[in-house]
Amino acid sequence: MNWFARLNDGHKMKNKDIRIVQGWPEDLEAMAAFLDSNWDYDSIGAGMLGEKLHDDPMADSGLCFTAMAGELIAGMLYCVQRDIRGQRLGYVKLMAVGKPHRRRGLGSRLYERAEGLLKQSGVTAMRWYDVPLNYFMPGLDPRYTPAYCFALRHGFKQVGEAVNMLAPLQGKDWSTGLAERSLQERGVEVRRAGEADLPALRDLLSQEWALWNNEVDMAMRDSPPSVHIALKNNRIIAFSVHNGNNKGSGWFGPMGTHPDARGLGVGNVLLKRCLQDMQDQGHRQAIIPWVAPVAFYAHYVDASIDRVFWRMEKTIQ
Repeated sequence: MNWFARLNDGHKMKNKDIRIVQGWPEDLEAMAAFLDSNWDYDSIGAGMLGEKLHDDPMADSGLCFTAMAGELIAGMLYCVQRDIRGQRLGYVKLMAVGKPHRRRGLGSRLYERAEGLLKQSGVTAMRWYDVPLNYFMPGLDPRYTPAYCFALRHGFKQVGEAVNMLAPLQGKDWSTGLAERSLQERGVEVRRAGEADLPALRDLLSQEWALWNNEVDMAMRDSPPSVHIALKNNRIIAFSVHNGNNKGSGWFGPMGTHPDARGLGVGNVLLKRCLQDMQDQGHRQAIIPWVAPVAFYAHYVDASIDRVFWRMEKTIQ
């Protein structure tokens, strides 16, 4: 009997008979298949799962737990922590409980074990999925109603909202030559970033967007780099990135323009250069995640809101 045929056989086991294993999953393919079969609105794949686990800038195998019903995966939880603006935060980054094992306390066993470790390390609050630096989704999709109810039972409250937008790519003309010539007349050069630009990019990020360094680094590893920049007087004044997170999925962002350079139209040009890259790579649409300026993307690239996420938080006593 193959793994998929046996996927739900573990429902015969009682919760107390399910063991919890701490550490990285040995088989990413099997774990990704488990997650995909128990998430109704998302799919991760082994490659992206490895990115979420091992490529996290603060990866910690001690915060990864797998529940095993015999030889079968029954549940999975991965948490991370971050030090942000003087506060140590813990995050539920990935979680799923097999459908046959729900409402039996297994999710609580996984979560409470992770929260206990994070509390010992000085975490003062927990959040759900909206993990800066490296994340899968920017919050909890409320369509996962059992997960939302689980979070409420464990003391989480909604503290905000995030949206993902989709920009159609097929049949679109993202050429920016005319706009770039206009910017050049005003002393602004637009081009793809190279390795030599990294120190100046880091300097700009440190002023406004320190939490975006990891995504920029990930995008700079591509060949050619998935980063476009605008310069004035040999100083980087704006940047845009794609493929810096959830690689290979058509993920756009982050993007930023120095306050002194806003209003020049630089952001529009940099955005379209990234969309042109994604179109050339064969993507049918671009995912624009964790959006604040919804109107900007709707106006310039005909993007529309695709998904809404609730940001959840719990104070740790």
